[in-house]
Amino acid sequence: MNTKFFAAAALVLFATGCATTQPVRRQFDDINLPAGLVYQPGDSIVIESPTIKAAQLVYRGRLEPITLSDSMRTRLEASGWRQVSRTSNSADGTRQVYEKDGSALDVHIYEGLWYTYLTLNTSQVLPPAPVQTGSDTPPAALATGVEEPKAASPAKASANLEPGMTSEAQPAPAKSDPSFTQRVKDFFTNLFTW
Repeated sequence: MNTKFFAAAALVLFATGCATTQPVRRQFDDINLPAGLVYQPGDSIVIESPTIKAAQLVYRGRLEPITLSDSMRTRLEASGWRQVSRTSNSADGTRQVYEKDGSALDVHIYEGLWYTYLTLNTSQVLPPAPVQTGSDTPPAALATGVEEPKAASPAKASANLEPGMTSEAQPAPAKSDPSFTQRVKDFFTNLFTW
């Protein structure tokens, strides 16, 4: 009797555990995913800076790859993404590349042994942070009563130099190195180019 009871309880718990799924994790507001996918945090990575957010997000579920591919295309185009290319083959699955407002998105759908996997590789430019125009904290001189010495401006410092001497505080020449945002955009653009 006890053995049958424990076996039945174990079967019910196992079936309940298999039936529950975690809600779909959304890292980007304009990428809407269909139900039935479970976020895989161990296989995913998100990189954020003040100006850009890049990620490789992995999901899995028991959906048909063709159905998932069509659903993703419909959902992304409804969110304003424009499809750039689509490739399919039996070994690698389906890849769809989208762009929107300078952002790139690579959708990779493929079958594993038990699950269908969805991998999203994306980079999006973030809106600039609001600029703070003032501060509630008083200057250090008011708080401590001690004034800090002021440095001479570069114009005054160079005026005090004797002929043939150079100032050590010369401005650095302008760099031609692209910004971090541009480098990440270029990386994803080159990554998605076949």
